[in-house]
Amino acid sequence: MGLSPVSQYLLMFISVLSLSRETKAQTAPAVFYPFGSVAGDTVNIAVEDENSTLIDLWRPFVFFGRTYNKTYVNSNGHLTFNQPSLEFYVKGFPINGSEDIIAPLWTDVDVSVNGIISYQQYSNGSVLTQATRDINQYFPYLSFTATWVLVATWDRVAYYYHSGTETSFQVVLISGGDLSFIFMNYGDCAVSYNAVQAGYDTVNSTAYFVIPGSINGSLIPNLVNSSNVNVAGRWAFRVDTALDNVIGVQMRVTSFSDLTESGNIETVLEKLQQELVKSGLPSSLKLNFRRIKKTRP
Repeated sequence: MGLSPVSQYLLMFISVLSLSRETKAQTAPAVFYPFGSVAGDTVNIAVEDENSTLIDLWRPFVFFGRTYNKTYVNSNGHLTFNQPSLEFYVKGFPINGSEDIIAPLWTDVDVSVNGIISYQQYSNGSVLTQATRDINQYFPYLSFTATWVLVATWDRVAYYYHSGTETSFQVVLISGGDLSFIFMNYGDCAVSYNAVQAGYDTVNSTAYFVIPGSINGSLIPNLVNSSNVNVAGRWAFRVDTALDNVIGVQMRVTSFSDLTESGNIETVLEKLQQELVKSGLPSSLKLNFRRIKKTRP
């Protein structure tokens, strides 16, 4: 049975829409991992505002002690694991909820107007080489080798009720052995007049993080220059387990002046930094010392 003229027109329209959007996605921000049609991504061309795509993972991914074999790429800028989420109303972290959430940019996105959401998994090749190199640069004490990578990209998507806006961001899940990491990468992001947030949260919020400034829509364009690993537009996190060890450095001083004059503060901070980096925090971690003076009532 042949297609009606109306069906043929709609099919041609969707094909042209897909081609035009994929053509725009070819020029990637420098910090992005490969994405789009040139990378062989599965592309989600949505004809409605809210949607969610289930991905069966090629390798298990451990997120703060829980192991997942699937994830949902939700159109509104976040990943969930147990169920899809069409939630456009941003809940501020910590939620203290029952779902693990990875949110490179959780806001009300409308891809029915412009933009592409795409994803790709890798178990060999140059992307794994790139992930291995990046992790060992940011976490130099781990001797890490990537065995699996998932890249999900929101390319030039529009905010709901603000058609014509273009915002690009990406989340990269990386695993190897018992270790898991996530990257949140940012290209050009438009000012958002909707609620917005970037970071992650866990079941009961036993671990959570909010990228500084990401809850202020007027500051969202600054994400392209922000970082915790000294790479503009990239935030990197180790997420396989919570850092539940208490790290201490024991030293003896007789007074606060003795601590400052002898330079022991710098020694303490350096040793703490070394131990924290060994535990998986980025090597760019900076620690500061602040004196709190107790006053009598």
